[in-house]
Amino acid sequence: MEWRASHILVKERELAQALLKKIRGGANFQALAKEYSTCPSKSKGGDLGWFGPGQMVREFEETVKKSGNGRISGPVKTQFGWHLIKKTGERA
Repeated sequence: MEWRASHILVKERELAQALLKKIRGGANFQALAKEYSTCPSKSKGGDLGWFGPGQMVREFEETVKKSGNGRISGPVKTQFGWHLIKKTGERA
């Protein structure tokens, strides 16, 4: 199984929560990723491309596996900070 996801990575939980509230209010996920994310993927609107089991840290991968396509999960804490994760695909 492989998954595709985009994310916004920030250092503070409060910022992640504020961004999630903006997204749920209609703000554009990709635009917020470009503006706020600390990950190099921000230049692509947070897109991480396709990845398989074991390629992402456990908390991130588990969240993506459980999420439905198009769903935004978060905030999710990892060793890198706080993520808002948007699952964008799944394939066998």
